[in-house]
Amino acid sequence: MNKKIVIIAMALLAVVSCKKAPKSPFARKVADYAVVKIETPDLSGISDNGKEVLNLYRFIADEIDAIYWKQYFGSKESLMNVISDPYEKTFAEINYGPWDRSTGYSFVHGYTDRLPGVGFYPADMTRQEFDAWDNPDKNSPYTLIRRAADGSLETVWYHDAYKEHIDKIANYLAAAADITIKPSVKKYLLAKADALRSDNYYESAMAWLDMDDSKMDLVVGPNEAADDQLLGIKRSYEAFVLLKNEARTNELMQYVSRISEFQQDLPGDDAYKSFQPGAGSNIFSCNALYYAGKANAGIKVIALNLPFDSDVQRDRGTRTILLENIINAKYNHIINPTGQVLLESDYQEHLSSDAFFWNIVFREVAHGLGVKETVNGKGSVEDALGSAALTFEEIKANAAGVLLVTKLQNHYDIRNLFTREDALTTFFVSLVRSERFGEGSALGRANIIIYNYLNEAGAFKRKESGQYAIDFAKMQAALSDLTALVLKTQATGDREFAVDFENRYSKRSDNYNADLMNLGLEKIPADIRFK
Repeated sequence: MNKKIVIIAMALLAVVSCKKAPKSPFARKVADYAVVKIETPDLSGISDNGKEVLNLYRFIADEIDAIYWKQYFGSKESLMNVISDPYEKTFAEINYGPWDRSTGYSFVHGYTDRLPGVGFYPADMTRQEFDAWDNPDKNSPYTLIRRAADGSLETVWYHDAYKEHIDKIANYLAAAADITIKPSVKKYLLAKADALRSDNYYESAMAWLDMDDSKMDLVVGPNEAADDQLLGIKRSYEAFVLLKNEARTNELMQYVSRISEFQQDLPGDDAYKSFQPGAGSNIFSCNALYYAGKANAGIKVIALNLPFDSDVQRDRGTRTILLENIINAKYNHIINPTGQVLLESDYQEHLSSDAFFWNIVFREVAHGLGVKETVNGKGSVEDALGSAALTFEEIKANAAGVLLVTKLQNHYDIRNLFTREDALTTFFVSLVRSERFGEGSALGRANIIIYNYLNEAGAFKRKESGQYAIDFAKMQAALSDLTALVLKTQATGDREFAVDFENRYSKRSDNYNADLMNLGLEKIPADIRFK
């Protein structure tokens, strides 16, 4: 009898202990990223040589991941060693550091909030000090700025700073070039190895655009400058390993010849949309097999438009890549559920996976439109607008992209897939859920700005129920006005206006906070992460 009492007492103690065990405050943050498994691809059409090349691509991506940790934050091991909560550790791995990418705030004890220049610049460097420094290499996207022994500023080229990893990557690229049977792939891989060792990417970008006959693709290198929120100059390392969907790619390629036509379809003065992309542009639909570095940090991109080099864009063009399996995952896990929560019932029927896909297609196409150089001698748009350039580029792509889709429906076959109302409704839901990315990134600020601009124009109304009704005519008109405004700002390099506009419209509203709460209550994730 006594033994039974002891056993019961111990069981009750265990139950009480379990109830008192505190739940990690990071459990909800981690749950905001739905786990998605990238299924093993169908490699039936890939030769044994091709499979070996894919393995080498994966090794390259792992080295890129290691570089990015050092570039953005520093030592991954030192950070993980001070974190005991497994949920907090996972959240740090999602963010590639101790800073929440949606806000920039530190969530790890002992670390300050994220600096605008993260690991690219000395923490104590001011903009005035940088501007006064006479060094031609300081403005390269591929140099780190450091303090010399005497306290002055100095540049360190990426290929020197990360030489150990770059050498391994170059060796993997050379090995893949030896294995591949496709001349275009071999040329690209060897050119990319040279580029990573010299930080001169023009030739490798040209070779990449010429490589259009491979079922596999490797996007690798310092590409985007989104992490540099101090000056908007320095680019981050990332890698994508991709497998082409050839049937869908052939469907998309019919739109390449219409790039100039899309340019003219944009609103505003012709002088503000005068850039003519090279004739070598193409559009691919791919399934993503692996993300690494910046690509894998925080919010996962669902499409690419590369290269960013304006000389390459002029001479050859760009490649737009739709990451089809990731687009589908985001629609199923996030976009459609968000629409069911936030839209009035009459508008829910306009949610469309096809509209989501084509909105993304033309968002990426829009990145290659407008102008790349100012029309009044202020240099490139990036130089003229400074840190506001990235935000304005994201506004342009999002607003102009869906605007082009609504215009295409008057002329081409995609009108049979979905309606103009479907395109605008699905865009709006994607916009609202993307506000959850926060103002800590250029993409998050751009979405908040578009939301506030549309709200000011009366394009939608949020009812007391917390659900939205949409005025399609006002939304299309406002998107047209906003696109024209952004194109003008980019073309004239009006930094003062750009900064003021960004500051004025990038404030999170009460509606945003209420939407965030409603989506949280329904346990709808903000984004995805890979298993």
